[in-house]
Amino acid sequence: MEKQQPTVSVGIMNESSVEFVLNGCYRVNGNECTGVQSVSCSDGKVACNGASYDKLLFEPIDYQSCSFTLRGVTIGVSFHWRRKEEQTFKGTLKFIVENGKITAINVVPVEDYLTSVISSEMSAKASLELLKAHAVISRSWLLAQIQHKPAETGKADSVMSDLQPSLGSGEAEENIRWWDRDDHVNYDVCADDHCQRYQGITRASTPAVEHAIAQTWGEVLMHGGQLCDARFSKSCGGVLEEFENCWQDHHYDYLEVRRDGENEQDFPDLTREDNAAEWILSSPAAFCNTHDPEILSQVLNDYDQETTDFYRWRVEYTQQQLADLIARRTGVDYGRIRDLQPVARGTSGRLYKMRIVGEKRSQVIGKELAIRYALSETALYSSAFIVERHDIDADGYPAKFVLRGAGWGHGVGLCQIGAAVMGAKGYDYKQILLHYFVGANIEKQY
Repeated sequence: MEKQQPTVSVGIMNESSVEFVLNGCYRVNGNECTGVQSVSCSDGKVACNGASYDKLLFEPIDYQSCSFTLRGVTIGVSFHWRRKEEQTFKGTLKFIVENGKITAINVVPVEDYLTSVISSEMSAKASLELLKAHAVISRSWLLAQIQHKPAETGKADSVMSDLQPSLGSGEAEENIRWWDRDDHVNYDVCADDHCQRYQGITRASTPAVEHAIAQTWGEVLMHGGQLCDARFSKSCGGVLEEFENCWQDHHYDYLEVRRDGENEQDFPDLTREDNAAEWILSSPAAFCNTHDPEILSQVLNDYDQETTDFYRWRVEYTQQQLADLIARRTGVDYGRIRDLQPVARGTSGRLYKMRIVGEKRSQVIGKELAIRYALSETALYSSAFIVERHDIDADGYPAKFVLRGAGWGHGVGLCQIGAAVMGAKGYDYKQILLHYFVGANIEKQY
């Protein structure tokens, strides 16, 4: 008997109260209901229509004809284009309480989830080969998350959040941490960039997306008999990063360092500071080094296109701006900032350890996402950057800092813009996947 596709539970939002609309007839606690509804948190329970529940499920009478709309869903968590919008979903709607707030969870078949992810992560107008490649990596990563998800422990404080670190005010010489996608206990994945963008049927799909899902139905990346941890980011900046430099200290052979180009082995050792600086300050050829608007429109949705520079970028701060920013974002008062010093770089030139040298204290922070959070109101494009200090006073404190950087995101696994260029050059989806996931196999799970 053919194995059936599984379902996935997706955490959509976490708010004090949630207003939503049932578009069609749903069943809840043996009753049928439709139209505008609301739930809130009361004494640690889900409150709805004067009654309280540990959890509350709204199940569609007919999956195909029913949908529900959540109001005030935050998208772009920790990004410069963060905003709220209405989003509409198929499947079951579940409410639970986490951290004294209501979490809305959507339970939906995996392939329907993927149809939304592909349209949410990228433009549904992308080339067919790119869509097929993304379908395989999104499916692979998702099924790996479901497979390795720990049993529920009642750990209700594991909840979607802004994921903005407070590094604390301790005196440790190093403060190294990372955020991973297995942080959720009460559902499989969240709906924002911390996991994969999922916006239900809000983003219009196309026949091409549906065809890409159908053509790759059940296909996943495997390596050594295990599902691949199929990571992806917008732009690697020219060279791919290794897994262990962003997350836990575990090496995956299929996430191998290589140039994002025709000659995969032609790149300098970017763990060396001199090479990294030269690389970042130049604009070397790579698949993801493109300004072709037609190609970029395949990968970047409207809100992503608010970012115009991603392969190479520049950010500038005054002394006061930087000192205030770091204090606010890390929770540590360093006083005036004397320097931001590279301590350790990964294979793409991304910093995974950086020393903040301040008037009041110095500390090494990491990994890459903690560095990006510390140096931006949202998240710095990447941690592959060099620091220029300008107008240094007699005491050694610059009046201005300029960060010059490369890439957008962590740079591990598939580079979405690079993959779009590969698709435009005629590579098929299997060639695209095996460029970014070295030695992997494409196998059918169901």
